[in-house]
Amino acid sequence: MRVESTARSSSLSRSGGVGRAQGGGFFVDDGAATQRAATAAPVAAASSLDALLALQAVEDPLFARKKALRRGNALLDTLESIKADLLLGQVSEGRLNQLMALIGQARDRNLPGLDGVLDDIELRARVELAKFGRYPGM
Repeated sequence: MRVESTARSSSLSRSGGVGRAQGGGFFVDDGAATQRAATAAPVAAASSLDALLALQAVEDPLFARKKALRRGNALLDTLESIKADLLLGQVSEGRLNQLMALIGQARDRNLPGLDGVLDDIELRARVELAKFGRYPGM
């Protein structure tokens, strides 16, 4: 729509009854052809989907660090539980199995300061398991 002028239109005047509509009211035009739905738009190019998947595959460095810290804390907690069991006189099989499962988990080795600490924790866990005749990874 194009605006031709900025002048105001003439004032409106009322004629006839107040607020009364002329004619019938609501009606359906039977003669008009119904419009069909537009065809579906083509799916976005596969390259954009590939880009999203590639972006999701990139691991956040902080996520890897948090994952390694959780693993180290889980190993230390299990070692503490084994120590408490030793003080009570009997170590449960469940705790030893849990420790073996934690050691068996693969981990990333690209965190320079944290890798040394995790190696020390793993070594301590392997020593405790060896005391009970269990040798993970062999």
